Amino acid sequence: MEGGRPTWGELLLGLAVSLLLQGRTNTFTINCSGFDMSGVDPASFEVIFSQKDFPPVTNYSIPIHVNISFTMSAILDVDAQLQLLTSFLWLKMAWIHPYISWDPEDCGGINKLSVTAENLWLPDIFIVESTDVDQTPDGLSAYVAHNGRIVYRKPVRLTSICSLNIFYFPFDQQNCTLTFSSFLYTVENMLLDLDKNVWEIADTSKDIIRTQGEWELLGIDKATPKMSVGSSLFDQIVLYVAIRRRPGLYVINLLVPSGFLMAIDALSFYLPAENENRAPFKITLLLGYNVFLLMMNKLLPSSGNPLINIYFSLCLSLMVVSLLETIFITYLLHVATTQPPPMPPWLHSLLLYCTSPWKGCPAMFWKKKVDPHLPPTQLPGLMELEERGAKEQRPRETELTEGSGWTRAQLVDLWVWFGHVMDTFLFRLYLLFLATSIITVLVLWST
Repeated sequence: MEGGRPTWGELLLGLAVSLLLQGRTNTFTINCSGFDMSGVDPASFEVIFSQKDFPPVTNYSIPIHVNISFTMSAILDVDAQLQLLTSFLWLKMAWIHPYISWDPEDCGGINKLSVTAENLWLPDIFIVESTDVDQTPDGLSAYVAHNGRIVYRKPVRLTSICSLNIFYFPFDQQNCTLTFSSFLYTVENMLLDLDKNVWEIADTSKDIIRTQGEWELLGIDKATPKMSVGSSLFDQIVLYVAIRRRPGLYVINLLVPSGFLMAIDALSFYLPAENENRAPFKITLLLGYNVFLLMMNKLLPSSGNPLINIYFSLCLSLMVVSLLETIFITYLLHVATTQPPPMPPWLHSLLLYCTSPWKGCPAMFWKKKVDPHLPPTQLPGLMELEERGAKEQRPRETELTEGSGWTRAQLVDLWVWFGHVMDTFLFRLYLLFLATSIITVLVLWST
């Protein structure tokens, strides 16, 4: 009724407004008398704790500024098949609570207190690449300073998605991203920033994980793009974490044994081509290399096509080619000593050209029957050499073969000679291809 006594509803509304106006003026300063003698009085923070469900702002048009920092204390696992990085972080978040303040001089010089985190409003910061539910342990506390600054730290075992490129395994470097953002508050309500410089975060993390695990931290970089979801715009901080694999384990257990086996296979060419143990020796090496790959398969990535797999396949192929070369030479020498076919004139001329002393190709007839110091004009032809050798053969071996003009003994010597020349040529071709392949792989790894 106008001009009448106020109703109970009006009285309660007026009391509430008066309390709120009083709180705006003086209830945000905490009365901490006696803190140094009888401890913290919970009743002093009761008003603050009762507002933990609401953002600590005095003006909703001004966004909350949350500063983020972390220390990467361990790189636990890098799963190339699932494209996941598992790490351990100590996450730090700091912001200003405008409802908390006290005078340290009135509180026995106390500048900050630890308060159970469940009594405070906490920002809903999450990592976009995370694939696990946040498993923050219960009972964590936050430091509250006299000026209202709150610092909250928590351990995080993070399994995050990371696009891994394992082509250069085990000399690979990976770049993973950690994107910090809010899933509720837009840029009108919350802004994010780093509490430290990125080089400080990187240096602190390197000091902790420098001697641990298979991976080492190279550096951290930063970007601050905005994330648009429909009509909403969210603030976020993107950190690029560069890590590098320590290759020592793989070099010792994979590359060094493989190199030894390949060196032995190359040296096996120095076994005499007529030696019947040359082919079995190469077969044993080939089987040993396959057993080595089976035993070391657990050290190789289970997905993708890294360069090291190409390297092992190349080495295995070269060992197979080496065995095929030995089989070919053995067959050629067998045919030469049992049923030597007529030698074409062009092959005879090619042998004379290639086995000349000044060509650098070894020729057993030059070494056995010709003085290497004779000038080229005084060097006898192949016919003369064979005629000298034929005098030492038995009469039945000096009969001319039909239509060839060569005795059987001469043909045997020619084809054996050709077999040795082919063995030397294929050996040098094998070495050239082996060296080219290894140098190419090393150059790719070094990049």
